[in-house]
Amino acid sequence: MTDTDRPAIVAFGPLYPYLDAELERRFTVHAVPADADLTALSPAIRAARALVSFGSVGAPAAIMDALPALELIGLFSVGYDKVDIDHARAKGIRVTNTPDVLTDDVADLAVGLLYATVRNIAANDRLVRAGAWAQGRKPALSARVTGSRIGILGLGRIGRAIAWRLERQAGEILYHNRREAADAPYRYVADAIDLARQSDALIVATSGGPEAARLVDAAMLDALGPQGVIVNISRGSVIDEDALVAALAERRIAGAGLDVFAHEPHVPQALLAMDHVVLQPHQGSATVHRRQAMADLVLANLDAWFAGSPLLTPVV
Repeated sequence: MTDTDRPAIVAFGPLYPYLDAELERRFTVHAVPADADLTALSPAIRAARALVSFGSVGAPAAIMDALPALELIGLFSVGYDKVDIDHARAKGIRVTNTPDVLTDDVADLAVGLLYATVRNIAANDRLVRAGAWAQGRKPALSARVTGSRIGILGLGRIGRAIAWRLERQAGEILYHNRREAADAPYRYVADAIDLARQSDALIVATSGGPEAARLVDAAMLDALGPQGVIVNISRGSVIDEDALVAALAERRIAGAGLDVFAHEPHVPQALLAMDHVVLQPHQGSATVHRRQAMADLVLANLDAWFAGSPLLTPVV
């Protein structure tokens, strides 16, 4: 295939080295920064038929309008809350994501954050490194995971993988979805606040998007209570971040393990000083094996589209 035969695509924002290399091998790639002036795109870029981006960059309506030949948006993520789905649907633009391939690694991190938060692992690591233990300072006693009641907000692919990992440790696993899952072996709680009230630990694994914005609010955090901890591997927008900071500062909840934030990569300054909070820089799917699998799925969707075959993982 000559360069003139290759479909033109836009790499919108930074991607992943392996994916960059494979895109260059298959397509004519135009790199467009996420903060580019979209009114100044060249005719060659405007002729691109596909766009690829990280989920954290997504595809707002403005980039769709700036690319009149756009047919497909390929997301290098499972989350698509940064894509204007309604606008894409109205313009007849297909959208794909990368579900399933990252489920296990995100679930692993959720469980790791749960243990790190409940057992004070990060705080105790800092205490040892600072020499405080050698100087006679005794670490505070922690709570325990084994035997606790663990609530999962969102029993989708990732939520189920988290629950499976915790089945032997938990005293009980309960969950809340928009509707009860008939095949789930865990106890369904119809009200999200009631789920928090009944949980010792609450793991947020629901999908993002406008409908889930600030789903975890001050009322839910108060229901979780001063002995409860929260873990979020979903999207930062799902938790009211101001309410979370206040609940942690006032010890109205016992702790938090957070992989995602409302305004990434910016983290509220108050959280940085809290020993009862464990922070990660959005690392849920950030393993070598998983990122390559995600990239391969992005490429497979692009190859299918340009070959006239069905998309493997369509969102719309």
